[in-house]
Amino acid sequence: MSQKASHSAGQPKESRRIFVICPVRNVPDEVVVKIGTYVKKLERSGAEVYWPFRDTDQNDPIGLHICQDNRRAVSQADEIHIWFDPKSQGSVFDFGMTFAFMMSQKKRIVIANPEEVRSTKGKSFQNVLLALATTA
Repeated sequence: MSQKASHSAGQPKESRRIFVICPVRNVPDEVVVKIGTYVKKLERSGAEVYWPFRDTDQNDPIGLHICQDNRRAVSQADEIHIWFDPKSQGSVFDFGMTFAFMMSQKKRIVIANPEEVRSTKGKSFQNVLLALATTA
């Protein structure tokens, strides 16, 4: 993830770097469109967005390179936006990496699809996500 700079009142300013955790495999077209619209909105606001669906080479028969590429992008991000899908194994993996990075790096967590994330009784990834997330 490269650092983009914009100029405001003559002062260089780094853009926010955002990694979007989201489902990638077997995603219905309408969900890809919704996530793509969300990503475009972030980019129009001046953010530099890493969207694995678009920015991670998915041509990896094992998946190790995908995990490494996403780990690198998560570590470089200032914010992690999560399009939550409880069926997405990759999203759960990336969320776990994010949690591990949070031990040494401050990262803002944002739920990209809050209308689809509900608290559950007992332990769940939804409850952890809700506890860590800030409002958009």
